[in-house]
Amino acid sequence: MLYTLKNIIYGTILLVGFNTYCANDSIVKVLKKEFKQDIPLKHKATNYFLIGKEYSRQNKADSSFLNYTNALKIYKDLGLYEEFMECNYSIFKLLNSQEKLNTSPIIYLDSYFEYAKRNKDTIKLIKAYASYASLNYKPEKYHEAIDYYKLALLLSINSNDTLRQAKLNTNLGLLYSGFVSQDSARIFFNKALKLYKSENTNAYFSTYLNYANSYEKEEKYEKALVFLKKAEKLTPTEYKDNLNKVLFKKLSICYNKIDDFKNAYKYLDKLNTLKDKINVTAQNIAISKFDNEKLRADNAEKEKERLESEAKSEQFKNLLIAAIGLLLFGGILAFLIQKSTKRKQLLAEQEKEIQKQKVSTLLKDQEINSINAMIEGQEKERSRIANDLHDDLGGLMATIKLQFNALKEKQTPNLFNKTNTLLDDAYNKIRSIAHAKNSGVIAKQGLLMAIENMAANVSSASNTKIEVTDHGLENRLENSLEITIFRIIQELITNIIKHAEATETHISLTNHDDSLNIMVEDNGKGFNTNSIGKNQGMGLHSIEKRIEHLEGDMKIESQDNQGTTIIIDIPI
Repeated sequence: MLYTLKNIIYGTILLVGFNTYCANDSIVKVLKKEFKQDIPLKHKATNYFLIGKEYSRQNKADSSFLNYTNALKIYKDLGLYEEFMECNYSIFKLLNSQEKLNTSPIIYLDSYFEYAKRNKDTIKLIKAYASYASLNYKPEKYHEAIDYYKLALLLSINSNDTLRQAKLNTNLGLLYSGFVSQDSARIFFNKALKLYKSENTNAYFSTYLNYANSYEKEEKYEKALVFLKKAEKLTPTEYKDNLNKVLFKKLSICYNKIDDFKNAYKYLDKLNTLKDKINVTAQNIAISKFDNEKLRADNAEKEKERLESEAKSEQFKNLLIAAIGLLLFGGILAFLIQKSTKRKQLLAEQEKEIQKQKVSTLLKDQEINSINAMIEGQEKERSRIANDLHDDLGGLMATIKLQFNALKEKQTPNLFNKTNTLLDDAYNKIRSIAHAKNSGVIAKQGLLMAIENMAANVSSASNTKIEVTDHGLENRLENSLEITIFRIIQELITNIIKHAEATETHISLTNHDDSLNIMVEDNGKGFNTNSIGKNQGMGLHSIEKRIEHLEGDMKIESQDNQGTTIIIDIPI
């Protein structure tokens, strides 16, 4: 009967998932109670992991860390490396979220990243790159953080993972808000909100906070309050206390700035009540002490067992002595690690520099591969055209010339001389065309490459930085369709440069098999869309005609000082 109950509990975990099952303290009590029973080690490790996850949600970091480390040891002993690595990642996230913690969490992340690389696990690589980016969130390192986030975003786009794309856009928005510009940050926040689904309560909550923070930095407190009130209507499913602490603090500050002291005091009081509930310092001290307390407890237990069984077996005595020696070695090792803290910090900095070089090398390799592929395609196309012109048309014209030379003796010489001269000219022109084609450097490069080249040229020659992303454009479209689409995008970019005063533009192309979606976004000054009919000088009329000819449709979203988004859908 007892084993049947255990099977029901583990079956429930697999069916409803970790997040749903570990919803409150009563479930934690059930899982802890099973430790007193004879259950398989794997199930015991799973219990520790689930309890650690629930304590993390409740902001009980010390209890969470203890249970995670217990699970980690069992997973490693059993050789369950997939579970072992997920446990490593959870410990990294826990430690990285704690303020003023002396213990560096990067060792857990490095282990997770190496495992992901070896197994070519895309999801784990995305999570690892994003985590490395979070470690570089500082003024002197933010460029590295942006590179890491963009690597993660590229992988998530290739795997069509919209949720991770949304989270990475949120993180990029935070970086831009902290170190670049608020307008740029809000472009990323907008992208994230469009990608999130309604059930992602925590994601919406955090994005609203970030949006409000960008307006607060610009001292636009009324706009900041709009998004803070949106966040207040949501109930976070994880890290509720920490998120509400940030919310109450920002609400109090913004109300105080607009002289609404009643509401400012109201949220300050809520903040103080919540601070009393969360004692971060005490949790950090407990985390630091766990390892030593556990070693002392294990040492005492082993000593007791040795004394009780010393008379029973000499073999058991030898095993016990070996165990004590192992514990002593662990104590000495811990002492040496504590003494070499500064040296570890130096090694950590060196490791970060190595990771930076790896990222740089990876980006350069990708760029070189793209250029080589383009050049190879161009050379093949040029060679084919040159051979066709020279071998087919050239040979034909030479044969005609020989025929007329044969007739020259039987007909009027002057007439045939003129004809012969014209044929020579035609033949020479064909040769010149063949040579001209053969010496060019631009062949039919395709829609995506043409757009990327245009974006690179415009970015280098203007104040507008243009970024291009694509999905599903591995195969070429019909030639005339590609040309028309290129002209449409070219006209849109021309409008942005002439009228928008934008510093950043993003072009996104997505092939949905039966249709092509094009999205062009900028952070420029925007315009009133109601005035489009009155002002056709911006080139939108010609673009609409092109799209209408392709049986597509176009939608324009724009507000003054809020940038512009143009969405085009074309059947293919």
